[in-house]
Amino acid sequence: LPSPTPWSLTQPVTPDLLVSPSSQDGDLGSECPEDRGNWTGRLDFLLSCIGYCVGLGNVWRFPYRAYTNGGGAFLVPYFIMLAICGIPIFFMELSLGQFSSLGPLAVWKISPLFKGVGMGTILIVSLVAIYYNMIIAYVLFYLFASLTSDLPWQHCGNWWNTDLCLDHHVIKAGNSSLPVNISNTVSPSEEYWSRYVLHIQGSSGIGDPGRIRWNLCLCLLLSWTIVYLCILKGVKSSGKVVYFTATFPYLILVMLLIRGVTLEGAWKGIQFYLTPQFDHLLSSKVWIEAALQIFYSLGVGFGGLLTFASYNTFHQNIYRDTFIVTLGNAITSILAGFAIFSVLGYMSQELGVPVNQVAKAGPGLAFVVYPQAMTMLPLSPFWSFLFFFMLLTLGLDSQFAFMETIVTAVTDEFPYYLRPKKASFSAVICIALFLMGLILTTEGGMYWLVLLDDYSAGFGLMVVVITTCLVVTRVYGMKRFCRDIHMMLGFKPGPYFRTCWMVLSPATMMALLVYNIVKYQPSEYGNYRFPTWAEALGILMGVLSCLMIPMGMVVAVLQEEGTLWERVQQASQPAMDWGPSLEENRTGAYVTSLAGSQSPKPLMVHMRKYGGITSYENTAIEVDREMEEEDEEESM
Repeated sequence: LPSPTPWSLTQPVTPDLLVSPSSQDGDLGSECPEDRGNWTGRLDFLLSCIGYCVGLGNVWRFPYRAYTNGGGAFLVPYFIMLAICGIPIFFMELSLGQFSSLGPLAVWKISPLFKGVGMGTILIVSLVAIYYNMIIAYVLFYLFASLTSDLPWQHCGNWWNTDLCLDHHVIKAGNSSLPVNISNTVSPSEEYWSRYVLHIQGSSGIGDPGRIRWNLCLCLLLSWTIVYLCILKGVKSSGKVVYFTATFPYLILVMLLIRGVTLEGAWKGIQFYLTPQFDHLLSSKVWIEAALQIFYSLGVGFGGLLTFASYNTFHQNIYRDTFIVTLGNAITSILAGFAIFSVLGYMSQELGVPVNQVAKAGPGLAFVVYPQAMTMLPLSPFWSFLFFFMLLTLGLDSQFAFMETIVTAVTDEFPYYLRPKKASFSAVICIALFLMGLILTTEGGMYWLVLLDDYSAGFGLMVVVITTCLVVTRVYGMKRFCRDIHMMLGFKPGPYFRTCWMVLSPATMMALLVYNIVKYQPSEYGNYRFPTWAEALGILMGVLSCLMIPMGMVVAVLQEEGTLWERVQQASQPAMDWGPSLEENRTGAYVTSLAGSQSPKPLMVHMRKYGGITSYENTAIEVDREMEEEDEEESM
């Protein structure tokens, strides 16, 4: 049979682009796999990454972590951990995605033996997506509740309030010179959250979920509908939505910050937030907390960064983007701390209690403390609406990333069947995750949310990141990986990145993992202790994502031939079609490995397509020459 001739070789091709692929104004689509889709604008990728990384954690976890771990002194371990752990792993994920143009499952063509890592990632992301959207549903609930002239959590005396409810407006109206004992009282906002929104009194614990709260259920349905409409056309639609959802929170944050620092007593809160206590730096807990904050805040290991980078053009400057996103994320966290603690300082002055009595983290801050502070301000519904709208936009773009990760991972595995039906497939996944999340809308739903939050992305996620780091540097090889980046960006990563990838990042992650296991504490919600079976279920969630790795190994080994050791060796080598997805980007070792490839050097493809040599062909020639020299050295 005559060999099939590629269509491009039989037809005379006019150069359709007389500029280099790195040119700023080139046609972005020319370099990307057509059927997969790609970003349509220059800023789509950068804003999507910023939107993904800057999430709810920046507002409700970072400020609290900073104040409990040494105030201003916490910034020292925070930035050191950002340099050791955050930036290098962030850059590694982006490089893997952009080089291969594949999602978090198919990218394991780099070493098929470890495909289970990708399966573990998808399991973790699916669990997180279920409860993260429930938090967005709570935000929507409060957003609608703020559309009123009088906030419903402002006063006691509603049907959901108890005798313990104490209204601060009443204290202010009374004789404020007398100290009021508020230790055994509850604020109206706390009772609104627990007794009205959650209706938690209808459940005796995690084993007794009670009835579905239909208003929460509708909010959850609405949040899934919004997410689906935004990811309907993949990155082409979500890439446009992030122009709003990634930038608007900054506008609101600045407004809240200005309003916060102009309040009486604001300085008290800021002092509390930033006063450095350097003795804390001697404690290992502070360093671990800093690493955890970086780890979760940047979203490494969830596959979102890898997925977003896979829609880039081959020569996109992700090196620059890495620093913009990681440093921007850190600065946002610090700014959010000022906005939160200035209001907490004002609140502590109003109530006449120390700041540490009003400061909380997590949902307690967003749904109890801050809403209570809003009721003390003039125009309280307006500020409340702004705050919850900011939380909504912060949460949504992180949720887009989780969904895009799941959809991309599966469609890249079955491109022939699923890519044409991507919109329908996205709908199926959204409906499935909505149905799984229904238990979170029950009266005891908060217990399930805490369980998912504590265990779904705990040690399992760390095992995934450590394994990825070790496979890329040890199994695939640091030299190979650096050469791939050289092909893409035109330069090799320097000693800083190589040292972090080889030693510092995996070692820090190992320390985190060991610390998490040694310091393990059972989950709790307020005074409620979880039963043993719930703990076991939580641990199982974490272990299951780790078990995917050995399961994947077994499958990969069974697909090879030969003795066990030969099979392991074959399965750990990159697949035949591993490498850049477009023929003109494949140089050196990647030339003949693409199915149907006949060109001896992709340089010919470039000459044909671009009508001249570009800076990237020079890189390609350099890389080829390097590889030839290495081959000669090895043969000698």
